[in-house]
Amino acid sequence: MNTSTLACIDRCCTTRRGILGGMLALGGASLLGSRSVMAQVQTPQRQLQPARSVPAHRIDVHHHFNTPRWVAAVATRERLNPRARDWTPAQSIDEMDRNGVATSMLSITNPGLWFGDNEATRALARDCNEHLAGYVRDHPGRFGSFAAMPLPDVDATLREIAFALDELKFDGIGLFTSYGGTKWQGDPAFNPVYEELNRRKALVFVHPTAPDCCGNLIPDVPASLIEYGTDTSRAIASLLFTGTAARYPDIRFIFSHAGGTAPYLILRYQRLERTMKEREKRLPNGLMHELRKFHYDTALATSPVTLGALVKLVPVTQVLFGTDFPSGGNMVDGVKGLAECGFSQPDLRAIERDNALRLVPRLSG
Repeated sequence: MNTSTLACIDRCCTTRRGILGGMLALGGASLLGSRSVMAQVQTPQRQLQPARSVPAHRIDVHHHFNTPRWVAAVATRERLNPRARDWTPAQSIDEMDRNGVATSMLSITNPGLWFGDNEATRALARDCNEHLAGYVRDHPGRFGSFAAMPLPDVDATLREIAFALDELKFDGIGLFTSYGGTKWQGDPAFNPVYEELNRRKALVFVHPTAPDCCGNLIPDVPASLIEYGTDTSRAIASLLFTGTAARYPDIRFIFSHAGGTAPYLILRYQRLERTMKEREKRLPNGLMHELRKFHYDTALATSPVTLGALVKLVPVTQVLFGTDFPSGGNMVDGVKGLAECGFSQPDLRAIERDNALRLVPRLSG
């Protein structure tokens, strides 16, 4: 990222209208040619409302789906976000067309699939993945796929990896930052899963959750306010300091929400690196090497403060456009917020599209 871009991020951007105008003027000619989004839209469940003519070039790596069985399973345990509960593919396509999003990578959102019963979790994961395959098939080019996994059941997860990647031909695997508030990403129990993902050079999307210990701050303050960012940082630290990230270097991780609080904790991470036991074994290439290999999405993180910290930690090549739709509200806030962070046009294009294409080349068509 060049010096002028960083300076612009640091002081934030005051010309919202100018940046948005320039971004829209870039148009399909420089990104996807003159292809119209409306030509791709299908109407499986209802007649879609006419969308504005916005050239579709963005790839949203953080976008959620549901199934009736998943909604029913969650509803018996906690109150589900109404936007996530009522989601349909048609709603996503409507919102994508209004915001120039060509493809959205679908994944299951919090609270995930694990509710303490291995058999139920296995069945729920399979149901989610079969539905996801249908959404991708029924809307060619509009949806990508991060498979739901039945962790912490390791054996079932290994079987589901094979089913999702070999039979369904999914783009990657979806995991959560922690399971049951007792196991984070670097837990040794998960090593067989990481060995398989590493062998496959898999793309792995990691979504945050709120561990059982820490979700109730104030009655009317949701756990997502603080715990999602914090648990993302716990997961990153777990992968780093257990040596998991270094042992399985071919896994391509994507972390949500600009890495949570990890950019702000970097000095503490570095201090621990200098004094930790078995440093050469756990971090043979160094802490920063591993952090700069990870990828990070912009979902609910399109603030000059947040992204300014992230791009001082990692290069722009590691930053991906994400919206958290439908759970995080509409897409327009993420599009506008990113445009107002002062990135150069080449960097903005990389974040919105090109970086994702390197991870999922099939989306280029």
